[in-house]
Amino acid sequence: MSKPLRIAVPNKGTLSESASAMLVEAGYVGRRDPRALTVPDPRNGVEFFYLRPRDIATYVGSGALDVGITGRDLLLDSDTQALEVEALGFGHSTFRFAGPASIKDIAQLEGKRVATSYPRLVGNFLSHAGVSADLVSLDGAVESAVRLGVADAVADVVSTGATLKAQGLEIFGPVILESEAVLISADAQVPGIETLRRRLHGVWVAQQYVLMDYDLPQALLEEASRITPGLESPTVSPLRDPAWVAVRAMVPRDDANHVMDSLYDLGARAILVSAIHAARI
Repeated sequence: MSKPLRIAVPNKGTLSESASAMLVEAGYVGRRDPRALTVPDPRNGVEFFYLRPRDIATYVGSGALDVGITGRDLLLDSDTQALEVEALGFGHSTFRFAGPASIKDIAQLEGKRVATSYPRLVGNFLSHAGVSADLVSLDGAVESAVRLGVADAVADVVSTGATLKAQGLEIFGPVILESEAVLISADAQVPGIETLRRRLHGVWVAQQYVLMDYDLPQALLEEASRITPGLESPTVSPLRDPAWVAVRAMVPRDDANHVMDSLYDLGARAILVSAIHAARI
């Protein structure tokens, strides 16, 4: 009997709930006891290990676990052999520099103190930009570092920037990183990883698309196909009335209502939209 694929999952934080929900949607066993550290899933040939998000890249990179879900930011901030296998489409965040209004560009950080919870990530970015700064490593929120005299600027996750502005800081310089949840492994050829990757990708596709069915005069099919091209091409079926056809296509979820409007204006009728539970593309 082959050994199960060992999967690291965030046990808390912003990634935890979405990662667990995505795995359940992909057909895996969920964690019923929030205190459980491991959950076997013999039917799918896997075993889940619930760990601190920041530790997952270390466990996976060392080979102790086969694959894991963590943030791209945490992966790049770690010193491991783990690599990104697949972006998972949730947990988005943006990393930026912020400081007093007098700092307008990262070149002004030369010789300055920069507070961050991601010293390796920020250090590599500054190094590639040719800037030598003194990094102040803090565990957690760094917004107060400048006001308290610990640093001259900060590098942190930014959403609206309101928290930084409340501390008298302004965003400057280029984006350090656009992060999101990613599937990582030190060996993407380990048996079982491709099945996991395909399942998770199928859940992502199901979240991004809907199925659209509609009836259409045959004469309008070419024009309708430009509105709903599908992934390869729409599925077209004959109706009892030879002048009409039934069409089915996958459509981006966010565009569904606009597409319905366009189809109706064209002459399509009985336009129906259905959710996709899972997919393999």
